Amino acid sequence: MPRDKALVRMSRIEESIFLVRGQKVILDADLAVLYGVETKMLVRAVKRNRERFPPDFMFQLSKLEFHNLRCQSGTSRQWGGRRYAPYAFTEHGAIMAASVLNSERAVKASIYVVRAFVKLREMLAAHKELALKLDELESRVQGHDEQIVALVETIRQLMAPPEPPRKRIGFHSDQDV
Repeated sequence: MPRDKALVRMSRIEESIFLVRGQKVILDADLAVLYGVETKMLVRAVKRNRERFPPDFMFQLSKLEFHNLRCQSGTSRQWGGRRYAPYAFTEHGAIMAASVLNSERAVKASIYVVRAFVKLREMLAAHKELALKLDELESRVQGHDEQIVALVETIRQLMAPPEPPRKRIGFHSDQDV
């Protein structure tokens, strides 16, 4: 398979991954398209093998979650006129779904799904690391702000022209000068 097709698929998969209940998931309709089956076929295979899908592998969205997700994605037609809320598959659930479908395409596509989840995990880790470094830098700089202000004030005082000497009051001899 040419590399650009793999990248196109990878980016399509990445766009299909959402954050729901603090987990990265892909919805049943998107997974069915990737695996080359109808959504109802995927759901039927999953329901026949329910024991393979514990809650950390798959869960059904609530009506509110589904509504919010539709609003978030910007298009309500993408998931059509469904009679039930979709199932959300985690990375492990997506792999398990490929195994219960037992088709060659599902097995191949599951590799791309796993890679997409891994790539997102790496991106999140990189963002967390960057955020930690920024926090560390900010805490270092906060203490320096006051010191820099004091240093600038001292430099300004040193740069100010000296005050002219005041005339002394009283009697002065030439030796005093």
